[in-house]
Amino acid sequence: MELAKSAYLTREEHAPAQPRLLAHPTGKTGLWGWLITVDHKRIGFLYGFFALFFFLVGGFEALLIRTQLMVPNNDLLTAQQYNTLFTMHGTTMIFLAVMPLSSAFFNFIMPLQIGARDVAFPRLNAFSLWTFVAGAIILNIGWFLPQATHGAPDGGWFGYAPLTSKTFIPKHSIDYWVMGLQLLGVASIAASLNFIVTIINMRAPGMTMMRLPVFTWMTLITSFLIILSFPAITIALVELMMDRNFGTGFFEVSLGGMPILWQHLFWVFGHPEVYILILPAMGIISEILPTFSRKPLFGYPIVVFSGAAIGFLGFAVWSHHMFTTGMGTVATAAFALATMAIAVPTGVKIFNWIGTLWGGHLQMRTPMMFALGFVWMFMIGGFSGVMHAAAPADAQQQDSYFVIAHFHYVLIGGSLFALLAGIHYWFPLMFGRKVSEFWGKLSFWVIFVGFNVTFFPMHFLGLNGMPRRTFTYDPNLGWNFPNLLATIGSYILGLGVLIYFIVMAYTYFRGQRVKRDIWDGRTLEWSLPNPPPEYNFRVIPTVHARDAWWYEKHHREEIARENAEHAREEDAHGGIHMPFGSIWPFVTSLGILIGAIGFSAFAPIPGPGIGPKLGISLVGGAVMLIGIYFWSLEGNEGYHLHLDKDGNVIEDDAKAHH
Repeated sequence: MELAKSAYLTREEHAPAQPRLLAHPTGKTGLWGWLITVDHKRIGFLYGFFALFFFLVGGFEALLIRTQLMVPNNDLLTAQQYNTLFTMHGTTMIFLAVMPLSSAFFNFIMPLQIGARDVAFPRLNAFSLWTFVAGAIILNIGWFLPQATHGAPDGGWFGYAPLTSKTFIPKHSIDYWVMGLQLLGVASIAASLNFIVTIINMRAPGMTMMRLPVFTWMTLITSFLIILSFPAITIALVELMMDRNFGTGFFEVSLGGMPILWQHLFWVFGHPEVYILILPAMGIISEILPTFSRKPLFGYPIVVFSGAAIGFLGFAVWSHHMFTTGMGTVATAAFALATMAIAVPTGVKIFNWIGTLWGGHLQMRTPMMFALGFVWMFMIGGFSGVMHAAAPADAQQQDSYFVIAHFHYVLIGGSLFALLAGIHYWFPLMFGRKVSEFWGKLSFWVIFVGFNVTFFPMHFLGLNGMPRRTFTYDPNLGWNFPNLLATIGSYILGLGVLIYFIVMAYTYFRGQRVKRDIWDGRTLEWSLPNPPPEYNFRVIPTVHARDAWWYEKHHREEIARENAEHAREEDAHGGIHMPFGSIWPFVTSLGILIGAIGFSAFAPIPGPGIGPKLGISLVGGAVMLIGIYFWSLEGNEGYHLHLDKDGNVIEDDAKAHH
């Protein structure tokens, strides 16, 4: 608990006052306040804002794809435009929408659930946010540059080498893709290390590991998956960058390279990535179902251990994506068995959720409906996933629309339904406003119907032989009606998502205000006012049971005595210590962005203009080093808040100290 102890140090016990160059601004409003923020709640909000923006971008790209496929021989898009759209749709949805939306919940909710005032490294948290933004800019910058020499990435979201080499894609579009994913990996690893340290070291007294909320457990497991899986894709991307820009031959057969090496490296990352996307969703569902069933989660230890088992087995199944590459019968059999085995802990979770519902006093509120939709849609995706574990069946379905249907049922029917449930569930906590049940349920049903009308026909398209990544088709192949139906469904799905976003935007500005615990919640975040104050907890709570807030509500006198004693101790130590905001994480990420632009958009290929290419990279490197240098001098200094008995700030020594 060493990191947590810093919250009780007085100002004099911290590092000496900093020179004027490093003096910290105290403004918390306006653009400047957002740029310097290190508050985990604000960073979570920004993650969510950017994720939802890119979710809309990725959804628009999907609608263009479906419109192209609505009728045979459509010429709305060229083959090149179609390649760009499906590349950017997949990349955007995975890396710029679902992952950062999960990170938004990790940032905002997880510290509140464990009774912490912030994450362990607030400035590193800000750095991960702005580096994510830098990676998103690099990935999308090609849209705004000349298509003849640059353009958006168009080599497929999987980037199979050597099809992404200079020989086949001489433009800089793949350089953006490579560099953007590298920066997103840096952001993800920085955030994951932060979350792991926070969960292990900053839990409230009494919050043992087996009292952690399941969502916090899934945050921890997901963070370990990111740290262990991203090095594989990092190696692959560095090798691809070397092949494209420096003439190496990692994947070029003519130079002694092995194209299958890319597939192994990519899928060693790619299949754990599936669980990086789905485990947070499972954590959200494991919070919502007990709350609206009015009973504790059935089989809590089994749910936790099955999540850990899914994470562990996720590293042993990558080659089921490669059954058609000729690995041999032994390897194929081993990975087929491992793939079947991973269905066991997943099924265990589903039975535990059903056990939670069984005999409960169910409240069919909007978050509950999205959660139940997740369970059913994810089961359908799981059934077709087990089919792919059988190598003979997979050989028939490989690269067909059956696979498209499968992973959309897992990642939209699964991850997205759960994330929308989470937004609806925690919206009153985050913003202090209640979402209309009528409009929330309407958006659910439109999304539910649109999703199934879109993706269920794709099972039949795949079984009838329609290959994925096909930009048009002849009318005599028998694919006309399922494609038309899927496109109509995509418009319905888009309408449902639009209704959802309009309802949330209206609620944010005009929704009914709520003060606290609108759902009669179980976990500590619901013990706070809505929205939570800057400092989160007036006193760090002492946890006595797994469903900590339910326990506190039944033992109010005991908890009140403890809180009064802890408040006196905290006041005697100078109040609540809060970290200063800092501009230097933003400056560091800005330098990384400039350097990445110089290295990708103007890749260092020998020839005319090497000076400007190198110069932009050097400028970016210099800005990054300046940011790191001044960031390193900031130390652990902060300011103190002094509160009255109701939690209102009566004194803020930040200005006096500044």
